[in-house]
Amino acid sequence: MTTPLVRPRADRMVAGVCAAVARRFDLSPKVVRALTIVGLLFFGWTLPAYIALWIVIPTE
Repeated sequence: MTTPLVRPRADRMVAGVCAAVARRFDLSPKVVRALTIVGLLFFGWTLPAYIALWIVIPTE
């Protein structure tokens, strides 16, 4: 059974998007956060994608 994509209330730094993605794909939240920061520094699409996921993904 797959884990639903929901933003946790406990393991969040800003909005819980990275924690939600990490839980969904069984990754470490630190890895997802690091990839998000690298994407923010080198690519322009990371911030709009983060904001869109913040709006779309429901909270636990």
